[in-house]
Amino acid sequence: MVRAVVLPAVSAPLEVTSIALPDPGPGQVRVRLAAAGVCHSDLSLANGTLRQPVPAVLGHEGAGTVVAVGEDVTDLAHGDRVVLNWAPDCGECHFCARLSQPWLCVRANEATTRPYAATRGGDGLYPGLSVAAFAEETLVPRRAVLALPDGVPLQDAALLGCAMLTGYGAVHHSARLRAGESVAVYGAGGVGLATMQAARLAGAERIIAVDVSAEKEELTRAAGATDFVLAGEKTAKAVRGLTEGGFGADVAIECVGRAETIRAAWDSTRRGGRTVVVGIGGKDERVSFSALEIFHFARELRGCVYGDSDPARDVPVLAGHVRAGRLQPGALVTERVSLDGVGAAFEAMRAGRGGRTLVVF
Repeated sequence: MVRAVVLPAVSAPLEVTSIALPDPGPGQVRVRLAAAGVCHSDLSLANGTLRQPVPAVLGHEGAGTVVAVGEDVTDLAHGDRVVLNWAPDCGECHFCARLSQPWLCVRANEATTRPYAATRGGDGLYPGLSVAAFAEETLVPRRAVLALPDGVPLQDAALLGCAMLTGYGAVHHSARLRAGESVAVYGAGGVGLATMQAARLAGAERIIAVDVSAEKEELTRAAGATDFVLAGEKTAKAVRGLTEGGFGADVAIECVGRAETIRAAWDSTRRGGRTVVVGIGGKDERVSFSALEIFHFARELRGCVYGDSDPARDVPVLAGHVRAGRLQPGALVTERVSLDGVGAAFEAMRAGRGGRTLVVF
């Protein structure tokens, strides 16, 4: 038995309880967690914005050490340090094999459709976003773990699997940010702060952080922001006023997932610039554009799944930046808690407080 955070049903209170975790079968790896980040996507699963079977063990951003492997897993062994990958690509579907876009793999979350563990009473439990990281140990498909290069502490490595990878990818892959350009980042949670660090790494001349909480200004400055805008009725105008000629940012990256912030990000982007939506919004969040403004502003608007990243390719790159001190995952963390603190971390996210909460085992 291992302790885990269980979501019994959509919108139900979280339960910290013991669950029965089986030994790994063919193609599976059992991992003892060292740390797991509390991401807004976990909250989206809990409130039904993202859907998957329940009851489920939440958590999808984590790192730890291998405890055991299935008989056909030959490239990992007990004690290996690994990062969890919540979107393990199959390598065979149309998006993987034909388009080389593994972040859009149609089978990435197949593991969420099958029970992987059981409650004390024997009922099946489903793994949140494939990896069920809010637990002392988890059982995942082989493709859901990535070997961690030496020199990266496991607590820092936990954030590589979602916040850092998404933020880095949003800047380098989705937005294609170039040195000397300006960028506005909407939302200063874990992913937003990681995006700012990645923008600094890319050589952005101006990094404008936007958030509803004035208390986050210090966090954004530490992440590389040159300016801070407190979100309000005229947010886009305030952002444009900080850019060259008042034309708007070369790139705006939205990390919230709300209609009004998506619209503000678009409005703060210069003509011919790029607006990237990273935040996961609900199906009822609607954003409107006129046909004339689409023509006139000639802006690019695009979504961003997992930073358009290939974890097998990009995690080693991120690890190299962490070792060299160019990226600082630990700077995203504003609180460290046990499994019992996940519920409070959810409340902090709902209230817009803090950066990343890290569950430490």
